[in-house]
Amino acid sequence: MLRAADTEARSHHDTRERIFDAAEALFIERGFDGTSLRMVTTRADVNLAAVNYHFGGKTGLFTAMIARRFDLLNEARIVLLEEYRRAARGAPPDCEQVLAAMFVPALQLARDPQRGGRDFLRLLGRAYVDPSPTLRSLLAERYAPTIERFKEAFSDALPEIPRRELAWRLHFMMGALAQTLAGADTWRLIAALSATEKPTDELLLRRLAPFLIAGLRAPLPDLAGPDATLTAHDHLHAAGMRNNEAGSRAA
Repeated sequence: MLRAADTEARSHHDTRERIFDAAEALFIERGFDGTSLRMVTTRADVNLAAVNYHFGGKTGLFTAMIARRFDLLNEARIVLLEEYRRAARGAPPDCEQVLAAMFVPALQLARDPQRGGRDFLRLLGRAYVDPSPTLRSLLAERYAPTIERFKEAFSDALPEIPRRELAWRLHFMMGALAQTLAGADTWRLIAALSATEKPTDELLLRRLAPFLIAGLRAPLPDLAGPDATLTAHDHLHAAGMRNNEAGSRAA
C-alpha cells in the first residue's frame, strides 16, 4: 500500500508530465510566443496555480521542457563526437562524422518513447526556427559549450574553409535542418516524389545529409568588388527567368 507521501509524489509527477506534454504539443504548433499558459492549462487539464507551483511561470516551464529533451540529446552528441575523435587516433573526425554526431543521437531519441518520442525531431526543428528572443537566448546560453564543441569540430574537419565563411555555412546548415524537421510539408513532399519510399525520420536525414555536406564543402564564393555582386544578381535573374519559362510551359 502506497504511503501518503508516495501518492502525493506520484500525483506531482503526473501533473508535471501532463503539463510538459501539453506545452510541447502547443509549442510545435504555435511556437513560444504563440503559446499562452491558458492554452497549456486547458490542454493539460490543470489550473494556473499548478504551472506556477511546478515551474514558476511560462519561461520556467519552457526552460524545463527544453531541458527535459535537449539535455539528453546534447550529452549523447558530445559522447558520440568524442568516440569519433578517439577512433581517429589523433586526426580530426571528418565532416560526415561530425554531422553524424549531430544526427544519430537525435534519431535514437526520436525512436525512444520514454526519452524522446514520435514528435521529438519536430520539437527540435521548431526550437531551432522559433524567433522568440527569450527562447533563442535560453538555447544559446544553456547549450553554448555544445555549440562551441561542434563549431570547433567542423572547423577541424574543414581547415580549408575560413572561420568567418564557415560560420555562415553552419548558420545556413542549421536553418535548412531546422526548417526540414519542423515542417509537416516535408512528409507530403516525400510521398509525392516517391510512392515506394515509406517516410521515416532516418530516410529524411539520409536525404538531407549529402545536401548539407556539399554546402559545407562548396568552393569559396567570390565576394570581391561589384563584379561579384553583378554576377550573383545575373545568376538569380537567370534562374528566375528559367522558372517563369517552366511555369509558362506547364500552363
